[in-house]
Amino acid sequence: MSNAKAKKPMVTDIFVEGAKKGWVIATTSTVPNVLMAFVIIKALQITGALDAMGAIFAPVMAIFGLPGEAAAVLIGAWMSMGGAVGVVITLFDQGILNGTHIAILAPAIYLMGSQIQYMGRIMGPIGTEGRYIPVMIAISVLNAFGAMFLMNILV
Repeated sequence: MSNAKAKKPMVTDIFVEGAKKGWVIATTSTVPNVLMAFVIIKALQITGALDAMGAIFAPVMAIFGLPGEAAAVLIGAWMSMGGAVGVVITLFDQGILNGTHIAILAPAIYLMGSQIQYMGRIMGPIGTEGRYIPVMIAISVLNAFGAMFLMNILV
């Protein structure tokens, strides 16, 4: 038998290992989603589809004190939270959204975020019955809209 104790890793080693993992996540997941959002919004602007989207969704988004173009953030959030953040940044940079709008949208991004990704990655492998998926989506979308309504009152 050996009397050698298991070497306990140093705090700095743990930190460095965590930083490496974080860098991999950022460069392989978050950054591509944000860049994709920039490209999509630019394409929507060039084609005039963003203006059309703004006009179509303006009546609904006005309930929450938002411009119609903010619907692009919600659509982006439904697909990817990183993508939604990219859409928010782009619309803010162009003066379409302001700080108040972002405060209203932030809870919605997290309440309905990345559902498309989660359906394939989580719900399928765990065997969620297909009939429950629309209910789950509806609940999170209703929660997001409720949060936007409340945030519109609070900010």
